[in-house]
Amino acid sequence: MHAHGPRLTTTLRAALLGSVTLLALPSSASRAQQGPAAVQLPQMDVVATAEEQVKQAPGVSIINREDLRRAPPVNDISEIVRTMPGVNLTGNSSSGQYGNNRQIDLRGMGPENTLVLVDGKPVRSRNAVRMGRSGERNTRGDSNWVPADAIERIEVIRGPAAARYGSGAAGGVVNIITKPPTDDYHGSVTLYTAQPEDRDEGSSNRVTATLSGPTTLPGLSFRAYGNFNRTDADNVELNRAASGAAAGTTPPAGREGVENRDINTLLRWDIDARQSLELELGYSRQGNLYAGDRAVSAAGSALLTQLANEGAETNIMTRSTASLLHRGDWGWADSRLLFMYEGTVNKRLNEGTAGSSEGSINTETGWSSATLNNYTASGELNIPLSFLAPQRLTLGAEFFRENMSDPYSMSQSLATGGQLPGAATGTRPGSAFAETYSFFVEDNVYATSRLVLTPGLRFDHHSEFGANWSPSLNASYEVFDGFSIKGGIARAFKAPNLYQSNPNYVYFSMGNGCPNGYPSLGAGCYVQGNPELQPETSVNKEIGVAYARGGFSSSLTYFHNDYRDKIVAGLVPTGQTTSNGRILRWENTPEAIIQGIEGNVSIPVLETLTWNTNFTYMIESEDKTTGQPLSLVPEYTINSTVDWQAREDLVLRLGLTHYGRQEARTVSMIGFASTGNELLERKPYSVLDLSASYDITPNTRVSAGVNNILDKQLFREANSSGAGANSYNEPGRAYFVSLTASF
Repeated sequence: MHAHGPRLTTTLRAALLGSVTLLALPSSASRAQQGPAAVQLPQMDVVATAEEQVKQAPGVSIINREDLRRAPPVNDISEIVRTMPGVNLTGNSSSGQYGNNRQIDLRGMGPENTLVLVDGKPVRSRNAVRMGRSGERNTRGDSNWVPADAIERIEVIRGPAAARYGSGAAGGVVNIITKPPTDDYHGSVTLYTAQPEDRDEGSSNRVTATLSGPTTLPGLSFRAYGNFNRTDADNVELNRAASGAAAGTTPPAGREGVENRDINTLLRWDIDARQSLELELGYSRQGNLYAGDRAVSAAGSALLTQLANEGAETNIMTRSTASLLHRGDWGWADSRLLFMYEGTVNKRLNEGTAGSSEGSINTETGWSSATLNNYTASGELNIPLSFLAPQRLTLGAEFFRENMSDPYSMSQSLATGGQLPGAATGTRPGSAFAETYSFFVEDNVYATSRLVLTPGLRFDHHSEFGANWSPSLNASYEVFDGFSIKGGIARAFKAPNLYQSNPNYVYFSMGNGCPNGYPSLGAGCYVQGNPELQPETSVNKEIGVAYARGGFSSSLTYFHNDYRDKIVAGLVPTGQTTSNGRILRWENTPEAIIQGIEGNVSIPVLETLTWNTNFTYMIESEDKTTGQPLSLVPEYTINSTVDWQAREDLVLRLGLTHYGRQEARTVSMIGFASTGNELLERKPYSVLDLSASYDITPNTRVSAGVNNILDKQLFREANSSGAGANSYNEPGRAYFVSLTASF
């Protein structure tokens, strides 16, 4: 950064230190693990950008490289993100469908409202998977495209601070920052294995290689990584006893396996001291290892059991990316310009699209593919100003186009019920597209030596759903040294996806799936895409206090989201076909409320021993129209770790996570009262982990540990919501070892 504006006061300079170094420092918990950071602020007059400033908001956590080393994820980084305050792993509804394909859910807003970024670039590959009637997609989500050993840090941004990122970030943002190019040659190879004690649970093996350094051309450096991981599927018999599944049926599925193959390279050209250009190319392939999952059918089928016993690869997701990024410092401003392509191919064995066969594979040989091509162009200017107060103004614009081709998902026959209004006759086209133009302005104003204000306004124009305004205001006031009050309010939105809004996308209930009060008239019920939907919106508010002094840090935050126009499959027919088929559409539900409390405390017990604890308490998460929970989240969650630097080369970590009870729906997704096992809640439970990281030599490190020491193993007791909230597996005791050699 370069000097601009009036010289800052000591207090203001200290406030700035938190902003401009936050990206390089770990979270409050991690900082305590490593002791107070000794960082000197350069004697220059700078003001942080609005983006940097909002990363000091109450709902922001940072997971650094040391956290990933001490508790390496088995495969998906969602495993470590879930230990941050305000974070759970859930489905996108409380239906229990695809119960073990849980994704990152920030503050109860659902995975579809969590935007995943890699180095600030959006990842939208899961949108290539069709959305079922319950609002679920049969997908692992977008948190598994970068191997853990290639990650520098992970930023978890919740609440109002995430509004600047546009559609899909109403819950928040998970930004995965990869390791950058280096001026000297560096490389590493990591071998990882995780072996469960229960042989019916899948094991994992991974190898990752990274390399970075300069080239022979002046100013040109590179970074590359390659990764292979195989996590086996759980045995198809894992949940049979707990579910009471009869012989000859397919038990509720355990955790699906996955085989990852990733390769990525980045070239950086430092044109001069003020400008750089980065070209990044990447390819990833994720093939599933089938465990028997399906959306609706309780009994399954002989084919599903066979495929699960084989651990067959029944769907393959490939993601190809190319991006060009320019950064410039022009003296009066700095700039960022990005062009990006993301192409996803979702290839699957054909599944049923109607009634009880929905989401169940019906062939060994019939494959279909959905293709999603996303194009992004964005740019921003950050301009330091000294008008009235030191500030930094950000002006930005973005263009996003998504092209979808999914003929199979549009192939549901209409022969039983007759033609649907708005749907094409004959073979319905499988293609759809949308474009969004966005503009935003933000300002980071140091109003006084203790008060920082960060107002913002984003405008999005969607080609199908028109204009949306997203104003925001974040503020931080330092009451006295070390103690601050922070808060924010923002309006966020999410545009309907290309399935929900497409009148050619049709689900057929075949009769039994008609909603309560509207039985089949003989030709079943159809749920049709609706081009007249409104975007989902939410007004997100938070206020909190934070105190940090002498290595001790703590915070307490209250958040409240007014969630409006959530898109769900309708329960009231809008008409009938010529053959007496009832017509329902995707529609907006008026209001939902989400509110809760987050807190954390980090205590330096000894110079070499730190204790870090965070908690989340969900006061309310409810659709006000139906009175039902939005997703299956615990009433409260507590994460606590103790880190002991036993020797200079040895660190020990003991971690405890305690989950409160999880309540089931009292009304089914189609409006019938839940009965019997459908009302079962998941009781509170705890998981205790122990790990150690030892530096064998300066260039060789081994990490090892035991996950779930007390072997608190939980089972999925029914398909979908047949056993209430008992819709996922908590794996039992497992052992892991990771060995890294570097230079």
